Amino acid sequence: MNNIKKITLLCLISFATTFAQEKLTKEQAVKIALENNYGIKIAYNNLKIAENNKGILNSGYLPTLTGSSGVTYNTDNTNAVFSDGSTTNLNAAKSSRYNASVSLNYTLFDGLGRFYNYKELKERYNLTELQARETIEKTLLQLFTVYYNVAQLTENVDLLNQSLKISKDRLKRANYQFEFGQNTKLFVLNAEVDVNNDSITLLNTKQLLLNAKRDLYVVLGKNESPNFSVDTQLNFIVTEDKKGLFAKVKANNVNLLQNENNIKVSDFQLKAYKSGYLPTLGLTSSYGWAKNNNNSASFLQESTNTGLSTGFSLKWDLFKGGKTRTQVQNAKINYETQQFYKQQIELQINRDFNNAWEDYKTKLFILQTQQKNVETNKRNFSRTNEQFSLGQITSIEFRQAQVNLLNAQSYLNKAKYAAKNAELSLLQLSGSLLNTKF
Repeated sequence: MNNIKKITLLCLISFATTFAQEKLTKEQAVKIALENNYGIKIAYNNLKIAENNKGILNSGYLPTLTGSSGVTYNTDNTNAVFSDGSTTNLNAAKSSRYNASVSLNYTLFDGLGRFYNYKELKERYNLTELQARETIEKTLLQLFTVYYNVAQLTENVDLLNQSLKISKDRLKRANYQFEFGQNTKLFVLNAEVDVNNDSITLLNTKQLLLNAKRDLYVVLGKNESPNFSVDTQLNFIVTEDKKGLFAKVKANNVNLLQNENNIKVSDFQLKAYKSGYLPTLGLTSSYGWAKNNNNSASFLQESTNTGLSTGFSLKWDLFKGGKTRTQVQNAKINYETQQFYKQQIELQINRDFNNAWEDYKTKLFILQTQQKNVETNKRNFSRTNEQFSLGQITSIEFRQAQVNLLNAQSYLNKAKYAAKNAELSLLQLSGSLLNTKF
């Protein structure tokens, strides 16, 4: 459990800040998720169970110590004939027996079965640790996906507010011009329609933003009314080339590491089953006390015995109906199956990495293109606004330039967060997600 604790501690150190209700930063979100997410809590509990199972108390290496005691009371009708010919008749003759003992049993040799079982338990702990790491990685990936969705919708709301302000200014200008006879009522009605449409779009986007904040709170394990803002600043982290990053994938990918552990577990299982072909040597030792109170027909009226006994036992199952052979054959097949899984996972990881790399590079290119597109639309809208103020273009042309700018800015937001999510997928594949500061 030490490794996963170190990973979590590194995350907590990297993301350690004081939570403020007004603004939820990425670092704060990670810290809260690591502490409160129920999936992570369940993974930690599974890790605690695996840690208990790998201990010496569950290894079979320790002896068993058994204490036992007993008492017996007898009431007998006895007709006794002694060797000298005399006889004795007893009715309701009472006798009693008392005993207590402590027994020690220890297996000296079992064909190395418990040795490989013990190694298997340790390897299963390592496997559970990797499973906990996978849970944390997936939770953080989910966290950032939802967090960036909130950020994108937050920026969209800001853009829609700006667009609504432009539409309201246009409506105000149309009313003034109508009052002074510079245009017709149609211009005013068109402006009102655009204000209403922008208001509806803004309202719907605000609802989507609130829903996304609730989704984020579920990942954080919080059951409160979401009232916070998020950080909309992004930094792209991946700096390695494709070859260097793929080397990290092969060395650190959690699925590949889990498969390696499964292969080791299968190997230990096979060796443990093979121990069934070998004999078992055991040691037994006991210390006992016994007291007998006999009736008058007995030669001894009372006797007490104490003593220590020690012995060895050798057991060799020469034939168990083929059970050991079947277990060994199945273990060999399972080991071979894990090798097939390894080849399959390597093939899938290679595909996933290439897809993720190309997706990331494509989205970065789209982001750069959208940034240029926004600058172009800003210049276009600025000139259109000047011409509209001078009455050189119609309101329809002005509205089209406004919509084009809004769409370009929205596409830029979408491209920005899509590129960041693509980068996160690369980081997860390379096993670097938990060691990255966002």
